[in-house]
Amino acid sequence: MQLTSPDFINSGKIPEKFTCDGDNTRPEFRIGGIPVGARSLSIVLDDPDAPSGTFTHWIVWNIPITDKIPSDTLPEGSVEGLNSAGTNKYIGPCPPKGTHTYVTMLYALDTTLDKLDGTRTDKRALLDAMTGHIIATSELTGLYCRRENQ
Repeated sequence: MQLTSPDFINSGKIPEKFTCDGDNTRPEFRIGGIPVGARSLSIVLDDPDAPSGTFTHWIVWNIPITDKIPSDTLPEGSVEGLNSAGTNKYIGPCPPKGTHTYVTMLYALDTTLDKLDGTRTDKRALLDAMTGHIIATSELTGLYCRRENQ
């Protein structure tokens, strides 16, 4: 399975538009090679370089099988959970200092996670619910440094 974006290359710079310095919108994601038997997709976007430990910028699950997630929209049925700021939405890269790495993990699952409540589900709860149901993963990494930190 492959996760890519037409907005930036793997290990490349994330455009400002998708950060706190821009519109804070999500980039488009493209998905290839989804395995047979996949019933849903999940995404976790983390900043492992955050000063207080990994900061989760976005989690979403029950994404229907699709080859494209357009910028700043979600396929019907998708559920957003709690990010590290305690909100149910995407938070764009906004490193306080230096260049940070942003890792988007895509998971193909053999089920849907219908018992999870988006208003209360954080990354840990999502990962726990996915245990035993992950049939493939893919990773897309981007880098970002705020102008004043360069």
